[in-house]
Parts: sequence; C-alpha cells; structure tokens
Amino acid sequence: MMMDDWTFWPWFGFAHWIFFAIMVAVVLYPIGRILNRLGLSPFWSVLVLVPFLNLIALWVLAFAEWPERKAGG
Repeated sequence: MMMDDWTFWPWFGFAHWIFFAIMVAVVLYPIGRILNRLGLSPFWSVLVLVPFLNLIALWVLAFAEWPERKAGG
C-alpha cells in the first residue's frame, strides 16, 4: 500500500514550521554576522542550507584572503 502525499503533511503542523524558522534563524544570523565582518554579503549564509554546496563554500571561505586586523582594536 502506497502512502498518499497528503497523508504525510498533517504531521507537520504550525508549531513545526515555527520551530524550523527559529532554528534557521539561529544558524543563519551568526554566520551572516561573521560574513559581514569579513566584508562579504551576509546573504551568502543561505549556502549553509544547501547540502554539499555548504561544504564547498566553507572550504572556499577557509582559503580566502581575510581582512587584516587593526592594531589595538
């Protein structure tokens, strides 16, 4: 017996989507702040949500040229 697509959706209620939105914000906000401090657009943090592309972006960021820190600041 094959499950109908609609029988799966009632398990995901309003509370599930609110929890999902909160968890996405908890992950994306600090990553966006870090990228902003590096001089990159915070919108690049959305790549974290894409499987395998997030690993590529992490390696590119790891080997990118970072801005110099200001002395005494």
